[in-house]
Amino acid sequence: MQQPGWLEQAWPETGIREVRGSGSNPRIAALFKDAGHAQIKSDETAWCAAFVGACLARAGIDSTKSLLARSYLKWGEPIDSFRLGAIAVFSRGNDPGQGHVGFVLGESEDKIYLLGGNQSDAVSVEAIDRSRLLGLRWPAVATGNSHEQSDAKVFDRALDHVLEMEGGWTEDPYDPGGPTNQGITLAVYAAWKGITLDATNTGALKDELRRIAGETVREIYLRRYWLPAGCPDLDPGLALMHFDAAVNHGVGTAARILQEASGATVDGEIGPETRAAIDRASATDLLSRYADIRRARYRALPHFWRFGRGWLRRADLTLERGLAMADPHSRSLSNTTKGYETMQNDTAGQPAPKWWGQSMTIWGAVVTALATVVPVVGPVVGVDITGEVIRQAGGQAVQVFQALGGLVGTALTIWGRIRATSPLERRDMNIRI
Repeated sequence: MQQPGWLEQAWPETGIREVRGSGSNPRIAALFKDAGHAQIKSDETAWCAAFVGACLARAGIDSTKSLLARSYLKWGEPIDSFRLGAIAVFSRGNDPGQGHVGFVLGESEDKIYLLGGNQSDAVSVEAIDRSRLLGLRWPAVATGNSHEQSDAKVFDRALDHVLEMEGGWTEDPYDPGGPTNQGITLAVYAAWKGITLDATNTGALKDELRRIAGETVREIYLRRYWLPAGCPDLDPGLALMHFDAAVNHGVGTAARILQEASGATVDGEIGPETRAAIDRASATDLLSRYADIRRARYRALPHFWRFGRGWLRRADLTLERGLAMADPHSRSLSNTTKGYETMQNDTAGQPAPKWWGQSMTIWGAVVTALATVVPVVGPVVGVDITGEVIRQAGGQAVQVFQALGGLVGTALTIWGRIRATSPLERRDMNIRI
């Protein structure tokens, strides 16, 4: 699963520990320095915020420059759901001035798994009670980070796809979403503005929605769908499919579809089990199952008679583009966290296998056999090919046919072997006689 740059900076510090007695660990002093507190040399000073600040700084992200863990409650932007590498702030004791901060790696029903400093006097991964969580934060602007820049490009590409699928202004009476522009419903637009939609403001809001700025459209899709659905943590191909589903079906439903497609427990919470299931899945198979589930959901909707053709086309086109964006040599559709849950890819760098029936080499051998071997062996097993053919077409015609067949078959075999790039796979066949 793709991780943000600051988490990449955090992993190498894992295991550093305070020095007992009067000494101090110079690597902890380096954390203080990079966090903006070069004057602090002692590892006896609480340093969980220094660890977070140093990792952010090394990744080119502005931190709070504070050694107070709770300072991160006002840093960046709040997020409501799990994201790999999100900054989590926890309470510590009953003192509202104290706290703890670190990077989120995973979650369970009652625990959050945190990579943090000053955890048992070291940089380590610990499970912390969810009841202590005060907030999850994400940087508002992530500059100088190649991962974040890459995320933006993937998001923009996915957004272009969604906007193409959604189209412009519509107010179809059969559409349960009501008035919609570029896929943003009037209700969503009102909620974005913090306004309760009622009869007194519907007309004015519809006029605003008709003229909605492109920047606002992008921001709504980013904040209401892309980030809450966890799309930045997915491979681009799966991110496209999942984002499109979050917009069209809802974020919660999209999470359930992803879990069903990956074979994980369907509970709507994308946690460690779901991410492990995604990592185990074949990219092609997972995307195909995801699209199949979407098609089945569409067909079950009461308005399928009116919108079904467009819905199915949307699923097909999203699958096509998702497969094109996915790495064809990658087994997994998520980039697993380094140092925490590394998945090995046994097929990396190898082309996908193909059915033997698609092999030119195989067919070349078959043609050669039919042209040269069967006429000789046939009479032995009771199939007198040459005699009947000779009587009807003449011995010379048969010899010409055999020679041409052998030549064509040999050429196919040689050419097929030269151009072959994919290994063959076994595929079951049913032949009716």
